[in-house]
Amino acid sequence: MSGQWLQKPAWSWNPTGGETDFVHQWVKPLDETEAPDLIIYGAPISRSSISVSGASMYPEEFRRVWKSFATYNLDEDLDLSPYRVSDAGDVMMHTTDIIGSHSRIQESAKHLAKTYPGAVTCMIGGDHSTTACAVRGIKEAFPDETIGLLQLDTHLDVRDPSELGPANGTPIRQLIDGQTVQGDHIVNIGLHGYYNAKPLIDYAKQHNIQMVSLGKARKNGIIQTLQESLAYLAERTDRVYVTVDMDVLDISAAPGVPASTPGGMSTDELFALLLEAGRHEKAAHIDFVCLDPTKDSPVAQTVKAGVYAWMQFVTGCVMKEPVFI
Repeated sequence: MSGQWLQKPAWSWNPTGGETDFVHQWVKPLDETEAPDLIIYGAPISRSSISVSGASMYPEEFRRVWKSFATYNLDEDLDLSPYRVSDAGDVMMHTTDIIGSHSRIQESAKHLAKTYPGAVTCMIGGDHSTTACAVRGIKEAFPDETIGLLQLDTHLDVRDPSELGPANGTPIRQLIDGQTVQGDHIVNIGLHGYYNAKPLIDYAKQHNIQMVSLGKARKNGIIQTLQESLAYLAERTDRVYVTVDMDVLDISAAPGVPASTPGGMSTDELFALLLEAGRHEKAAHIDFVCLDPTKDSPVAQTVKAGVYAWMQFVTGCVMKEPVFI
């Protein structure tokens, strides 16, 4: 399958101001990079969101904010610039056809995973419906491998697609019911509060989804919880897909999400988790979804947190020994 649905983003790479000092100078177009270490691509769709959402605008805003981030990680004393990051552009979305747009995301995810099996792939959504598309595409690229799912989310996202269609509240159920991912190969860290109805909890228990409440994770230790969760998935699956719903963050840290809630993670917790996730040998794919720039603060508080979270994952990837070669 070709990458026929991928198109270059509207912004341009600006080489001025140094070769690799800032992210917008470091990330190169995919067709200009040999053997990339990590590939990003955008899935700009939010018509499939249950609530009103401008998450389709996030891939563009994600790239715009790059210019305020350097490639040097001060905390880890690590220069990321030797790590080859490429941008495949955005998947072209159909104006009205949600199913068709989802199919394009699936085909693009398959193409990138199959063409560049040595690269980590990173999708920038879009609402959470895009995750089901990307995971199905990766499964098609590696049909003989099992996929584990590490979900950082306030919600289970196991609502019934027969009632809602392939909406953003349904991707995990789509993957389980479609036998793409087994329920016991899914770990959700970040659940809290009063945001998941009992029938959804019942479905998760029935399918043995590993639910780790935020309170339990904090009591056990955030990093230790993540390490145990990744070890659990690594024992049972061949590759791990990390999905980050930005509504896992507390509303005070992330006003720019469609389903913001009090009681969620702090940015420090999310950043620490993603650094650790990036370091794991089986973490081969990641996405960041459900960030609506139209709801964000005037200083782009949530968008900046999203880019920082991505940078933390990339830092983790740089710190680990490559295994997907």
